[in-house]
Amino acid sequence: MSATFASSSLIKLEIVRTLRNKRFMFFSVIYPSVLFLIISGPASKTAKVPHTDLTMQLYYLVAMASFGALTAVLMGNSERIAKEREKGWTRQLRLTALPGHGYVIAKIASAATVTLPTIVVVEVVAAAVKDVRMQAWQWVALTVAIWAGSLVFAALGVAIGYLASGDAVRPLTMIIYFALSILGGLWMPSTIFPTWLQNIAKWLPTHPYAALGQAIEVGHAPHLRDVLVLAGYLVVFAGGAAWLYRKDTRKA
Repeated sequence: MSATFASSSLIKLEIVRTLRNKRFMFFSVIYPSVLFLIISGPASKTAKVPHTDLTMQLYYLVAMASFGALTAVLMGNSERIAKEREKGWTRQLRLTALPGHGYVIAKIASAATVTLPTIVVVEVVAAAVKDVRMQAWQWVALTVAIWAGSLVFAALGVAIGYLASGDAVRPLTMIIYFALSILGGLWMPSTIFPTWLQNIAKWLPTHPYAALGQAIEVGHAPHLRDVLVLAGYLVVFAGGAAWLYRKDTRKA
């Protein structure tokens, strides 16, 4: 069995397993849409987020779509990998033609694939229930930007899954998950933070991640700085995941 075939087979297996997990699909697909309706509900259509050109509906459309994608790739990847390590599944994979980098790529790709339903459902709810309107190219670009950005957090999920044991992975992931969500501006606009906290938040990966979609919503291309920051995080997280995988392999 070739390495390419092994990688593609693992990707398909991971996607099917994720889609069959009803609890996971609820919290990653339905829950963000419910939060969007709750948080943006009281705001008028013309109410602007402080120090931005975005209405509350537009802001939380990107925020909750990004939050759902973050939930899908970070929470799902880290806990699943830690459990697979405990059960010996990853040791079995090492007996196949699948190389180490193929395993990491397969995990990142499969996790990112299942974020699409999350993003699309939030967008549909925003358009149908809250009457959010944008041009066709903006909807397409928004979907692509949020999906592509989720690769960063998929890589982080793989790294955490190999960094922590089965007992420690959930609390560690939850701390990182909530810190990135809150400080990155997904739950509340970072523009309301004190200046010192804003300076910290803008270097977290979730801040430029949300900024990609926010730029598109106001008709602009994503800022180069945001793209470069996310690309840097992707290299660090993916490299860390590959290193931790090899380290775990040497222990076995």
